[in-house]
Amino acid sequence: MSNNPRLVVAMTGASGAYVARLLLSKSPWPTILIASRWAQEIYARECGPFDEVAQLAGEVYDADNLAAPPASGSVPTAGMVIAPCSINTLGQIAAGLADTLISRAAHCHLKERRPLILAIRESPLTTINLENALKVAAAGAILMPLTPPYFMFQGKRADQITLHELMDAYVDRLLALLGRQMAATWEDLR
Repeated sequence: MSNNPRLVVAMTGASGAYVARLLLSKSPWPTILIASRWAQEIYARECGPFDEVAQLAGEVYDADNLAAPPASGSVPTAGMVIAPCSINTLGQIAAGLADTLISRAAHCHLKERRPLILAIRESPLTTINLENALKVAAAGAILMPLTPPYFMFQGKRADQITLHELMDAYVDRLLALLGRQMAATWEDLR
C-alpha cells in the first residue's frame, strides 16, 4: 500500500448494498473495500455476484484480516464510509470494539480525526440505537442515514425517478462530505 490517500469503503450486513457499488465506481480516490460475510451475502441477493463489486475496488480485504493496512492509523486515507452500516456495526463502534477490520478501521478514523461516515440503513430506531448514534457522532463520525436527497429531482414526478437516480444523488452527497464538489446542488435546480 502506498502513501497516497485511499477511500476506505466498508460494507456490512444491511440492505442497501447498491450504494457501495456506486461509491466505488464514483470515488475520485483510489479505493479499499472491506466487506463482512453478511455484506457479501446481502450484495449477492440485492445486486448480483459479489465479485462484480469487488472488481471496482483498488484493494479488497477480508473483514477478519486485522493485519491489513486499514487497521493502522498510520496509513493515510481520504476517509472511510461504511455503506450500508448495520445497527450492529454502529453498536460495535459506539462500544469501542475493534475486533474486525471494519470496526478497527473505523476506530482508527475516529482517533486520527479523519472523516468517518456511517450510512445507517435500519429503521425504526430504538433508544439504544439513538444513544449509540449520539456516541459515535460525539466522537466525530458523521451519521448519514441511507435516505436519498429527494430535493435533487425538482421537476420530476416520483414515478419518473429511478432507484439508481436516487442512490446516485445520495452517493454524490456522501462524496461531497469528503470534499468532492457536487456537480449540482438544490440551488442549481431552482
